[in-house]
Amino acid sequence: MKHLRLLDCTRNHLESVPPVLAQMTSLEQLYLRHNKLCFLPELSSCKMLKELHVGNNQIEMVEARQLKHLSALSVLELRDNKVKTLPDEITLLESLERLDIANNNISSLPCALGNMPKLKILALEGNPLRTIRRDLLIKGTQELLKYLRSRIQDVKTEQDSHTAMTLPSQAKINVHAIKTLKTLDYSGKQEASVPDDVFDAVGSDPVSVVNFSKNELSAVPPRIIELKSTVSDINLGFNKLTSIPPDFSMLQNLAHIDFRNNLLVSLPEELEALSKLRSIILSFNRFKVFPNVLYQIRSLETILISNNQVGSVDPIKLKGLERLSTLDLQNNDIMQVPPELGNCTSLRALMLDGNPFRNPRAAIIAKGTDALLEYLRSRIPA
Repeated sequence: MKHLRLLDCTRNHLESVPPVLAQMTSLEQLYLRHNKLCFLPELSSCKMLKELHVGNNQIEMVEARQLKHLSALSVLELRDNKVKTLPDEITLLESLERLDIANNNISSLPCALGNMPKLKILALEGNPLRTIRRDLLIKGTQELLKYLRSRIQDVKTEQDSHTAMTLPSQAKINVHAIKTLKTLDYSGKQEASVPDDVFDAVGSDPVSVVNFSKNELSAVPPRIIELKSTVSDINLGFNKLTSIPPDFSMLQNLAHIDFRNNLLVSLPEELEALSKLRSIILSFNRFKVFPNVLYQIRSLETILISNNQVGSVDPIKLKGLERLSTLDLQNNDIMQVPPELGNCTSLRALMLDGNPFRNPRAAIIAKGTDALLEYLRSRIPA
């Protein structure tokens, strides 16, 4: 056991890492995916570890003490957790080549990431990033790291400016962000409503990003419609929304919506009017049926609806979404994968893990989206 090089503890319902791992000095690959871990494991003796896979857990925090022993690590997979921030000490992973932090709660990246010379792949999709322009995110890892390096000298000055330029009457409202970043941010306040002062602070300034996440909102703030001429990105994740009002469809410049971690069971058909919508995040809600209106929004490129109770999708209607490249259906109640899904050739990322179907087998899914789609096409009745 001590000389084991690969250990797979996937789907073992682990809430903590067994102490025996501390003696595995030869371990090179460790799989802890789909468990109940709340913390990144501290693997002080695993100095030869090259790959650590801890996706689909409940990890909220990454700390320096958990990283300092992993200097040989080349792959860290943390996707589908609840991580909110990465520490500057991420640079302790000096051999890191691939960092997968997709589908977490990360709103900003440490500039120190830019100083990781071996980092080649940085997966970020499905995070509520608000401090980096989306056009920069799609340029790829190297351009993003270059940008982060350029920000290292500026970040302290910018933070000082943010502090100095809040409204005297309401320190919770960041006027600097409104005026220079075109961002209306009232997140993490644990409030049941958004005060009128927040909307009043906008004045005539054009706001493109709205972040009301991590509050206690049970309804979409009605005054959000006042921003319809300019807003393109809305984050209402981590609230208690039970429904979306039909007039939300008036926000016709929306390109990105984040509704994750709410209590939603449906979406209004009126959202079909959102003809510029490119991505929507519906993970961790209470959908039992794939929202029909999504089939009608032809501009969609990304649909993330993991961790719900969706029982099926319509492959014929999905094929009509010719721009759809990412579809995340993980951890739902899909009993059968329709072979016709293989005809959705625009898909570059199709995620189906954590559903109760028996076919395709896990080995086929593990080969990636292209192989999965090819397998499904081969199963379509002649």
